[in-house]
This record gives sequence, structure tokens and C-alpha cells, in this order.
Amino acid sequence: MTTRAEICKLSGLEQAALVRSKKVSPVELLEAVLEQVHRVNPIVNAFCTVVEDAAQAQAKEAEAKVLRGEELGLLHGVPVSIKDLICTKDIRTTFGSKAYQDYIPDEDDVAVERLKAAGAIILGKTNCSEFGYMAAGHNDLFPTTRNPWNLEKTTGGSSAGSAAAVATGMGALSVGSDGGGSVRIPASFCGLVGFKGSFGRIPLYPGCRVPEFPGASSWESLEHLGPITRTVADAALMMAVMTGPDDRDRHSLPEANFDWQQTIKGDLSLKGMKVGWSPDWGWAAVDPEVRRVTAEAVKVFSDQLGCEIIEAHPGFPELASFWALVFRDSDLRGMREMVENGGITLPRLVGSLKNNWTAEDFSDAAKMRQLVVNKMWRYMRNFDFVLTPTLCVTPFELGSAGPSQIEGREVGPGHWLSFTHPLNMTGQPAISVPAGQTRDGLPVGLQIIGRHLDDPMVLRAAAAYEAAQPWRDLWPEV
Repeated sequence: MTTRAEICKLSGLEQAALVRSKKVSPVELLEAVLEQVHRVNPIVNAFCTVVEDAAQAQAKEAEAKVLRGEELGLLHGVPVSIKDLICTKDIRTTFGSKAYQDYIPDEDDVAVERLKAAGAIILGKTNCSEFGYMAAGHNDLFPTTRNPWNLEKTTGGSSAGSAAAVATGMGALSVGSDGGGSVRIPASFCGLVGFKGSFGRIPLYPGCRVPEFPGASSWESLEHLGPITRTVADAALMMAVMTGPDDRDRHSLPEANFDWQQTIKGDLSLKGMKVGWSPDWGWAAVDPEVRRVTAEAVKVFSDQLGCEIIEAHPGFPELASFWALVFRDSDLRGMREMVENGGITLPRLVGSLKNNWTAEDFSDAAKMRQLVVNKMWRYMRNFDFVLTPTLCVTPFELGSAGPSQIEGREVGPGHWLSFTHPLNMTGQPAISVPAGQTRDGLPVGLQIIGRHLDDPMVLRAAAAYEAAQPWRDLWPEV
């Protein structure tokens, strides 16, 4: 007999298998997860909205389908949480902003449609910063999301609640969004897997831009949706459900020419592969503990997995200011209108929108983006995949936007994200996996980067590393 506590520690893949084999019903599975939500969410504030009644109705219908012997989807009966930047039909979606505090969409995002079609039970919405404009988990609507490994530290963000939920067993699967690292950042800080597939793999519609609020944020050329999970297999499972073309997103890619779940099955050998290793891009300030932990993780690739590790850097400069202008280019007018109307309250966001940028500034950012793309494809042609730290720092104090000093250097507000946002500018696939822990027990992430459209290599490398250095049994004590 599987206990409720044991059910909550299972992967989504395992939960789906139990439902399919009738060893656990969707109702029992949901009850176990809701019990964990009732116990833990008041401590970590992962969920801003839980739709308990609707989820129970879905679970009962899912159970009836099992008993009727109907064909079941890949996620039949499995509870899934959705970041509060992603639209959910008939479920409040606030985008972390008072301007949307009562907003209830009349349509699902494409990814949510596909999760439902695969049988997933939508558990609720997870907390995020206002419009995702801060890599943290605080806003003016809901209590701040806390890191389950240390409740006085941040989870990072902006998919803050998604990571806190998965890290504590409040559902094995969550969907986040990543415009500059917002899936990989909280995955790194919470000891999880966060996968940003190639740009366009998961269609994005309607995103944050909806007719009722035309001024809302829309990072159309940067944003990726992606899974936050405990295992690489669960990330592949969610990608199998959510990916594929859709005419509502002009950037969506054609159907993949590979099977997502098969990418991590069979022979995972990496022996003889050439792997790039850039501990700091050649210029970034990186916390000494991050350097130590990620260097030890890289040794696993050489000593246990047989890779040839070559330290090398792509050669682009610090990009934080250019990246910020790329996303500003798509939403500046609307966001400024919302500031004037009092719809935006995040002080850092309000302040930044008062900058007097010029047309030349935006032009320079577009040119820098192309430079980064060209630097990266030339760099990546030397390697099968590349490794970096996911972040420059370890989890820091609640309420902060990030450290102003790293490794004894004064740094700008976006410097600690130096490893994540370049991959949004290029659209390459990248995953954060647990590299280990600091001496005081805080998680550190390792980022695996693939060539253009080479999602299978990223997942294969992550799965091989997971098999050599398993982490799924490491749980925070909440």
C-alpha cells in the first residue's frame, strides 16, 4: 500500500503509471497532494490560487474514465500546477499585479490546453513577481514565496511558486515561463530540473497580452514555457505533451523529428564527447561556492561519463543591459501607460520605465543580440554540448533583487543572471540540473546548453548526469 506521503514523493511519470494500472485512483492521488498543500503551502507560499473544488471534479471524472476502460493520456489523473503568468480558463490569473487581481481568462494558454487533453488535473496557480519582471517571488498581492531549503532565502524567480511547489511534493509537475532564466533560476535555487527547450517548441498564446489589458507584458521574442520537475524523465514527459506547432503562435516550431521520451532511454553513453566548460563566460563574477560545486559536477562528466572537457568561452560581453532593451522593445508603451494609471506597483519596474531610451539604444540591443547568436553558433560547433553554472550566486535573502557584490566585485542588478539570459537571446535549448549543495546546504544548479534545436542532446546529457549523480531523494525539511 502506497501512503500519501510516499505518493507525494513519486515522479509524475510514476504517478501516471499508478493511475493507469489502477493501483492509485486520480481521486486518491489528488487527496494526497492537497493534503501536502494544506500542510506546506502556508509555510512556503508557493500557490497563490488553489482550485480545490474544480480539481476534485476533474479527478472524479478522470477516475470514471479509468473505470470505463477509456484511452488515457500521458498525464491522466496527475496534478499539475501552472505559473500565474500563464492563462487558465475560469481560474484567476493575476500576473502578480494588482491590475489583474480579479482577472479570470476565458481561454487557456495552448500549453494548458494540451496538459488537460493529456488528462492532467490543474491544481492551481503558482506565485510570481509582477509580470515576471523580477527573478524573485514577491509582489503586492500575495505572501512572498520562500525557499524550502532555507525559509529566509529566495527561491529565485520569476517561476518562484512552481519551484517551491515541486521541491516540497505539492505536485510533481509545474509549468513555468522563461524570458531570461525564469524556469532555470528557481530550479537552480531549489535543487530541481528546469528545462527551457528551443524557442518555439511550446507555443505561447495568449501569454500575458490579453484584450482586456492591452498594455500587459509580452516578451514575444524571448519567452519560453517550460517544465519544472524533480527528474529529467518528468521534464521529457511534459515536453512530449506541450510541444508541437500551433497557428496561434507564429514562432511555433514544426513537430519534432524525435520522440521526447525516447531521448533519455536506451544508450545514454557520452563517452568521447567534446564538452565545453565555461565557469564564468570569461568575465562574470561568480560566487566561490558556485565555482566549487559546479567544477565538481563537471568532473562527473569527465571522470564517470568519459567526456573530454575543454574550458573555453564564447567571447560575448556582459549582456544584461542589452537583454533588458530587447524585452522592453515589445512592451514599452503599454507598460508606461500602466504606470501612469497606477496599474504597476513594483518599484524597480516603475523606476526602470522612466528611463529615456533612444531609438539608437534599441537598435544597438538588436545588433548585440545578433552578435551573441553568431558568437554562440561558432562556439557551439566545437562541442557536443556546453556546461556552465546556472547562476552566479547561491540563494540570497528574501525581498532582494540580487546581490550588488559578487566575488569581491561591485556588479549591476542583472549580473547574477549572466548565464541564463544569453540563451533567451539565442533561443538555444538549456536545462538546469542539481549540481550539488553549498557547505551550508543550499542547492546549486549546473546548466547544460545544446546547439540550435538540439533538445535531444541536452536531455540525454542531463539524464546521463542524473544517473551518475542522482538527486531525486534529496528533500528539504519543511
